Amino acid sequence: MSQLVPIERIENRIFLVRDQKVMLDRDLAELYGVETRNLNKAVTRNIDRFPPDFMFSLTKEEFENLMFQNGTSSWGGTRKLPRAFTEQGVAMLSSVLRSDRAAQVNILIMRAFVKMRETIIAHKDLARKLDAMEEKYDASFRIVFDAIRRLMKPPCVQSNLWEESYEIRLVRHI
Repeated sequence: MSQLVPIERIENRIFLVRDQKVMLDRDLAELYGVETRNLNKAVTRNIDRFPPDFMFSLTKEEFENLMFQNGTSSWGGTRKLPRAFTEQGVAMLSSVLRSDRAAQVNILIMRAFVKMRETIIAHKDLARKLDAMEEKYDASFRIVFDAIRRLMKPPCVQSNLWEESYEIRLVRHI
């Protein structure tokens, strides 16, 4: 089953939007081997299974920021704003699509989400250890600690929308 889709390919398609790890409908459709419009039709037919914490539509500005971050000038003639699926939404998709491939790919996607969670936990643990070390050593090491903290921060794109700030960050850089 690991030959089906390399886990790195899945990880590179998980984004942080509105402080949630999500995958876009077009990426999921490609992984599942279906057309994006068919995936979205299945979701629309079963919309009651996808509350806002499972799936939401990106705003125009969020979508533009993702395109900018990925160095993409156009995203295949997208007419509608993409839907973003959280981990729970991705899990629900396999019950809606009902194909063997969808079930197998879904297992791989769940493993990718778990792997990312473990990486984030390790990252937070490293930050705690750095804080403890900083308390032990004098101010002469402050420059070193500040440099390490800057290296630990993922690159991000800030955008303002209706005077609210949304941060869109590629999770794969964490």
